Formats: sequence, C-alpha cells, structure tokens
Amino acid sequence: MPTEIRELTTDGEWDVAVPILRQLWSHVDDAFVREWREEDDYRLFGLYEIDEPESGHVDSKAAVTLVAVAGVSVQRVLHHERHCWVHDFVVDEPRRGEGLGSELLDRVSEWARDRDCEHLSLACRAGNDEGREFYESEGLDAWGAVLEREL
Repeated sequence: MPTEIRELTTDGEWDVAVPILRQLWSHVDDAFVREWREEDDYRLFGLYEIDEPESGHVDSKAAVTLVAVAGVSVQRVLHHERHCWVHDFVVDEPRRGEGLGSELLDRVSEWARDRDCEHLSLACRAGNDEGREFYESEGLDAWGAVLEREL
C-alpha cells in the first residue's frame, strides 16, 4: 500500500496523532501531549497509508490512515554537534512489525540530513528490549546511557 510522510501541523492532524502518541505516553493525559505543539523546536511527522480507490470509481476518494508518528527536534549538546533528537517514535500497535517504523525512521533521517545534522539520537526506555532491538537493527548504536533524577 502506498505511504506518505508529512509534518502534522493542524489541530485535526494532532487529534488523530494523540491516541498513537499515548501508546508511548499512557501515563499522561491528552492535554499534556498537545502542549508539545507549543514547544519551539518540536516537530511531529506522521506516516500515512493511502488506500487508493479501485480504478473506475470516479467519485471515490483515497482513504488515508495515520499509522506512525515521530516527534523530533534539532539540537546541539556536548557529546554531539548538531543532531536530530527523536523525542517520540510510535507505530500504531496493531501495525508493528510491518516495516512502517523502518520507513518512518529513514524519512526522519533524511529530514535530519537535509538540516545538516550529523547524528540521529534517541533514548530507549530501560526494559524496552523490543524497541532496542528495532533501533539496533536500523543501525543505531548504543552510545551511552541516559541517567535521570525525578525533581
């Protein structure tokens, strides 16, 4: 099925994306997730599947379904020069394992290269072995560990 990746900028696009983002952020409410739109550098991209109507149906429109999202920003930190930080990366749970995550990660990498980023970086929650295996299979290497303290 053909796909399309585009930046999500409208309220309607975010309305569709929030339930997918909440698969990762299940412990917060929708309002918290929507606040990310106000962050200066946060960009949200969506991978859409396009189900084209059968040929010959003049009045038919393609069905477009959001199946994955990636929230990113361009940053500079001590351990890397300019890089793309992936804050959120979620493939809709029933669609995992179909190659959609690989496609979205490739497109986000392309977007980052176009902005002169030297690396694509992310944090993978401890215990998320399936996620870590996916990222490693996509060529991401463990560089270190993210340590944090609750404040």
